Amino acid sequence: MPAEHMDIIDTNNSLGAPGLYPSMNNANIEHQAAVLNKSQSNKTRDATADDNSETGPTKVDSSETWSSSGENAHLIGPLDENGPYGHFVDLITHERIKDQKLSPRNATDTDDESTGEPSSESDTDAEEGTGSSKQEPNADLPAEYWQIGKLVKYLKGGNQTSTIISLCALRDMPLRTEVCQLAVRDVGGVDVLINLLETDEVRCKLGALKILKEISHNPALRRAISDRGGIKPMVELLRSPNRDLKCLSAEAIANVAKFPRARRTVRQNSGIKKLVALLDCPNLNSYPMTPEVERDIEVARCGALALWSCSKSARSKVAMKKAGVISLLARLLKSPHEAMLIPVVGTLEECASEQSYRVAIRTEGMIEDLVANLRSDNQELQMHCAATIFKCAADAETRDLVRYHGGLSPLVDLLSQQDNKELQAAATGAVWKCAISPENVAELQKQGIIEKLVKLLTDQPEEMKNYLYVNSVSARVKLVSRTEKVLVNVVGALGEMAADVKNVNLIKRTNGIPPLVSLLTGTNQELLVNTTRALGRIAVDPDSVPIIDRNDGIRLLWSLLKNPNPDVQANAAWALCPCIENAKDSGEMVRSFVGGLEIIVSLLHSEHVNVRAAVCGAISKIAMDEENLAVITDHGVVPLISSLSHTKNDVLRRPLADAIARCCCWGTNRSEFGKAGAVRPLVSYLKSTDPEVHCSTAKALYQLSRQPENCMEMHAAGAVDYLLEMVGSKNAELQSAAAACISNIRRLALATEKVLQERRVKAQAEYMKQLAHQRQQLEAGGKQVDEEGEEEEEE
Repeated sequence: MPAEHMDIIDTNNSLGAPGLYPSMNNANIEHQAAVLNKSQSNKTRDATADDNSETGPTKVDSSETWSSSGENAHLIGPLDENGPYGHFVDLITHERIKDQKLSPRNATDTDDESTGEPSSESDTDAEEGTGSSKQEPNADLPAEYWQIGKLVKYLKGGNQTSTIISLCALRDMPLRTEVCQLAVRDVGGVDVLINLLETDEVRCKLGALKILKEISHNPALRRAISDRGGIKPMVELLRSPNRDLKCLSAEAIANVAKFPRARRTVRQNSGIKKLVALLDCPNLNSYPMTPEVERDIEVARCGALALWSCSKSARSKVAMKKAGVISLLARLLKSPHEAMLIPVVGTLEECASEQSYRVAIRTEGMIEDLVANLRSDNQELQMHCAATIFKCAADAETRDLVRYHGGLSPLVDLLSQQDNKELQAAATGAVWKCAISPENVAELQKQGIIEKLVKLLTDQPEEMKNYLYVNSVSARVKLVSRTEKVLVNVVGALGEMAADVKNVNLIKRTNGIPPLVSLLTGTNQELLVNTTRALGRIAVDPDSVPIIDRNDGIRLLWSLLKNPNPDVQANAAWALCPCIENAKDSGEMVRSFVGGLEIIVSLLHSEHVNVRAAVCGAISKIAMDEENLAVITDHGVVPLISSLSHTKNDVLRRPLADAIARCCCWGTNRSEFGKAGAVRPLVSYLKSTDPEVHCSTAKALYQLSRQPENCMEMHAAGAVDYLLEMVGSKNAELQSAAAACISNIRRLALATEKVLQERRVKAQAEYMKQLAHQRQQLEAGGKQVDEEGEEEEEE
């Protein structure tokens, strides 16, 4: 074919193509075509080299095969280390990405749009793996690596027919292998494929998209595609009338948008709106299925896949909601096609971390569809449905809907999926959140949920014992990680079930307490938080405390006070409260923990309100023993508690008032609290709307009112009026404390009045005595004057 009739597609600024370089002159085209013909004359030698590879990989001289000198320099430009537009960058790519700001690729590259919620895919660069290191030049590489290099060379310098043939040949390569993926990148193939997306030839676009879709499974290739500006042309193709182009573009975006920068690029190029538009499939449930309807459904499925990846960004979720994704997802959720349902439910799972989406999922009637899909035979679909319910069940209305639509029974059935830890974790998580409602607890009890949860605690793989503290990527350690996710949810569910005393007895009978205590030795923070909460609720039963103590649970709880996680500290302190209260000889037990009381008092310095509240609760129980109260007084508990009395948080006010009431029972602590200024702030607690705060405050004021100076301070702060109202409360304990406090204030007032009356009587008597004395003096002085006058008269 004459050179002037060749439709040459070049991506390296060496050959002209009508779709890419309209300004190239014919002379340059003829010259480059001649170069191409000469370069193709070496095809026989290349085939010989491929034949030799059957007996073993033949080392290829890179200087001979990939020479950038002479005439081949125009063809092999992308392999030059320092080209005119940078490393592996041609003119077209340079123009496309010249205004693109590239952030450095390092482990600290974070997503400032991420919500921080747990998701199915990690956003961190470390987990994705950069994979950006190049192949060593002298390394023994497989023949496929060099074959891909040749195919990419033909892509750069061939006509339209050879380009399509090269794309087909490249598509037949094992592109899922890492060597082939990196080979495409190393020889500049990413730039070529992205440039082909901007041509007018549909077949070239389809071939390039199919290859990009395959290689984008590699994290390093995802970043290469994003860095070379490949996302923008993909987004533009979403508006193409060709359904295949839309499908492949959406699937490629779904693979590339696995890291923050790519998702941001999709959103900034209006990709979210275009992807949401793909979900509009009016013939979703038409019957019989025609090829046209099937293609429409496939387009919607690919759009849902891309939105699933993009939904890991908080800003993308907002953009999706503005684009009207909620109603479209609700309609697609009723589809009978499982391939469609998985990305749809996966998108809902990611979006359910936002309150507005949870409300929409509930009001659009999607809970019923999610529950129905729990009965599907597809375990992946079941897993995503259960995970979505897990997130949505944070709202009480959703928990009621799950029960109303019969969702608790299939969730309990999924607990037996021992071979699929992801599904088991999602099911146990949904059960945990649903068990927050007492009505659901009653329903779960009928299905023997306690026995099944305790069985999950005890039937754990052997790796849980040997690899608990190992951080590795091995299969066994990954099994431990997945198992821990199940345990977190199982223990959380047991904690919610333990809110009912009947269930505590059932946990005790099924021997569920020892495995719970054994989990306190782990390092998983979420697991420790849930375990301490569960043991705290179980310890409310006096008969369960000896079992916890025999398994060394109380000592382990005390040791967790030194855990750096504030949630673990708070839950451990709360769990110690019923343990200390219900333990036999609790005073001696507490003193047996060396340094334990000092740790408790030191935690009052914590910056977290929940920790301070829990510690105050523990102090109120510890102070029931006089010796322990004396020890913590020596550690300075009175001024520390007094410094916290100005809080306006009712969570802290109640245990703080209880601690003050207990600590007043030793020495001069009542007087010290008054001197530290704790009385007047306590009076302000009576203005709270929480009845429990009123009760605790009344007890504290009663103890403080036994000191006269404190009574005067209470009276001056207006405590009497509030206490008089509380005397009429239905809470007998509050009535008693308020009445006793008023009684102390009244006694002091009466005593003071009596003293003042005695002083007034005494002062009046003194005054009358002085007045009588003055009169006597006056009378005596008058007599003397009369006598002197009489004497003068006589004289």
